[in-house]
Formats: sequence, C-alpha cells, structure tokens
Amino acid sequence: MMIFFKERLALLSVPKTGTTAFQAALRDRADLVISDPPELKHAPLYRYNRWIRPMYEKVCGAELEVAAVMREPVSWLGSWYRYRQRPALDGKPNSTRDVSFDDFLHAYCKGKPPAFANVGSQAKFLEAQPNGCKVSHLFRYEDPDALKRFLEERLDTEIRLERKNVSPQADLTLSPNAEARIRRKRAEEFELYGTIPAR
Repeated sequence: MMIFFKERLALLSVPKTGTTAFQAALRDRADLVISDPPELKHAPLYRYNRWIRPMYEKVCGAELEVAAVMREPVSWLGSWYRYRQRPALDGKPNSTRDVSFDDFLHAYCKGKPPAFANVGSQAKFLEAQPNGCKVSHLFRYEDPDALKRFLEERLDTEIRLERKNVSPQADLTLSPNAEARIRRKRAEEFELYGTIPAR
C-alpha cells in the first residue's frame, strides 16, 4: 500500500496484480509505503478503512481517494497457482506442485478451501464499506498503461516500471467444466471485473 498525501490518494496492493512494480517505481515519491509484512502491504479495503483512513481523517482532516487494480479472475487464480508451484513451497500445505489447475480451481470453489487454494477474493478485498469508503479508481491488470497514465498525471511524475515478483511458468489448461464452475461459484469476482471501465 502507498499513500500520497498531497494528492489525497491511497494505492492498495491487491496480491498478484502487478502493484509491486508500481511500489518499486514510486517508493521515493510516496509519503507512506507499507511493503512488509504481507498482511499490511496487501491490506484490503476493509483494513484500510479501519486503520489507515481514520488516521488521516482524524489527524489531518483529510479524506483520501482509493485506487486499486483487479485482474481477470481466472488469470488471477492462474498467477496464484503458478506462484505456489515454486520450489520453496515443496512439501508444504500451500504448494500446488502436484495439483492440476482444474483441481486448484475446484478446491478454490469449496466453502473452506484447502491451504493450497486458500488465496482470498479480489471482490472481498475491494468491497465497499458500510460507511461509504470505497475504491474510487479501479483499473484492470490487463491494461497497465491506464494505471500508469493515471498515476503519472495525478502525481505529476514519470514512472519507469520493471517487472517484479513474477510467478514461474506452469500449465494453465482449463476444462470447460472447471471454467463453468468457477464462473458460477465465484460470480461476484467476474461481475466486479466486468464493471471496470475501459480507459
């Protein structure tokens, strides 16, 4: 997560959406950078609303707009699947080394997913809060230039991006049944992604 106070902007870091590259590029430009631990770096909107927003509102009398990135849901799950195939996780409960992508998606759809498929929800991460706190600017991962243009204009700075935190390659072949199931069971993910305007 990054805060740009003068510009009244918070940039959330949805996991597996390329925001680590923006964080690396803008670290020196931001007023607050939370890069560790992951639970705070990747704080969802409800955590931002509970802890970060009140700090700026009560101490500075400022309300920040919130920007975030969302990835196409199957692609997002594919990135998680590939990320959890890395050798460092071999033999651990969250490893997907001996799991097919179909089986990973099937497990993700369960009410209580096993450790290897317990990766959260982009829709829940970005869910508007009862007090009106919401994501003001939502961008598609698949169009990084839109976010780059927005930030360059808003922050009046040039951004040079380098690829960071790239997942290893893996077979992401998906059966029609698995795709139909994920679209049915996690419809809210696809619905939210479908609302993001082209920029």
